[in-house]
Amino acid sequence: MTTAVRVPLTLGRGIATFSVFVVGYITANLIPLMIIAMVDDLGTTQTVAGAVLTGSLLATALVCLATTRWAAGRSRHLLGRVSLVVMAAGFAVAATVHSAPIACVAIIVGGIGAGGAVAVGGAALAALNNPNRVSGINGLVNRTAVTGILALIPILGLHMTNAFGIVAVLALATVFTISWLPSAPAVEDDSASTAHTPTPLPEGVTEKKLAVAGFTLLVLFAIWAIGEDSLWAVSGIMGAEHAALTEQQMGLALSLSTAGGIGAALVLTALGSRLGRTVPTAVLLVLGAALKLGSCLATDSTTYLVLIIAWNTVYAAAFIYVVAIAAALDPSGRWSAPLLGTYLVGSAFAPLFGTLVTGAVGYVAFGFVLAGISLVLLVPIVSIARLSTRTERASASPGQDPTARYTISVVV
Repeated sequence: MTTAVRVPLTLGRGIATFSVFVVGYITANLIPLMIIAMVDDLGTTQTVAGAVLTGSLLATALVCLATTRWAAGRSRHLLGRVSLVVMAAGFAVAATVHSAPIACVAIIVGGIGAGGAVAVGGAALAALNNPNRVSGINGLVNRTAVTGILALIPILGLHMTNAFGIVAVLALATVFTISWLPSAPAVEDDSASTAHTPTPLPEGVTEKKLAVAGFTLLVLFAIWAIGEDSLWAVSGIMGAEHAALTEQQMGLALSLSTAGGIGAALVLTALGSRLGRTVPTAVLLVLGAALKLGSCLATDSTTYLVLIIAWNTVYAAAFIYVVAIAAALDPSGRWSAPLLGTYLVGSAFAPLFGTLVTGAVGYVAFGFVLAGISLVLLVPIVSIARLSTRTERASASPGQDPTARYTISVVV
């Protein structure tokens, strides 16, 4: 019998893992451009376009959760190929068939395919050594790719062909990298066929305790998503009404926030596991709470601009650490596979939450609510981060230091 262990990050594994993760999640980042393309080319209203894309994201989230078992097991490569082909087909139809009903259905189908891709990418992350650094690289690749695509689509022309066609091409291209994905850990037994192996557990930790920690992290991440994305959802109108923010300043905030996310990913990639996960996660959650509260209290446009950019940078770093925690809990990807699905579920309700709360109690009270959410989540998330460090050590290869620096091999 072999033990479930993590494998080194090679060039091929990195290309496959980061690509499938980024492609599966890219729709969520392109929604503002996709809405414009649907309104202009299909003649739908903004409400209809928003509802269709919300449905697509919910489909992504639900399929991600539903396919976790396959993504974390021996069907990982098959699920990845099928999901990406479905995603490519759906968005290709949306890009080329300019019939509103057909395109809307195709967009939902594309979201279904994206869900399987996200699950596969999340599970594959957990199979690689040093979850902190791997999660940081994944965040860096994601932010950089999104920034480039967000800049490219308007240059080519904000139409259905470009907004959805580029995603279809990327999904199809990623299909050819799936064979490089790290396989799920397995056991070999003389009397039985290959089967999924349980995670090696540290002393004093049971499967039940690990399962409770994993499920709890998924729920907490969904709640955290509501708090974070609800602020983003109302940041434009709050900035205009509460802090006299101009449209040009909001555009600057969006672009600099993306740059801040790239910077955070670079720093965390360089640090790897040097700082661990427990203390950085605690600091980021507290700092994020303070910045969200400050943003809602700010009545000066410059102050608001600085606080929103700082909050987005901290948010990106915290997101990376939570992904690393989930990946470190189980090398098979049992918890990292569904993680983004739960985030998308929370994210889908964030705009409603943000508008309802601000409409009912105002922006200042909204800030205290958001800060309170982060602080309430602090203790359980930090506790799970500590557990993840212990399980990471238990799943390391014999003689391997899971926190050691490593270089990326060119072997594919």
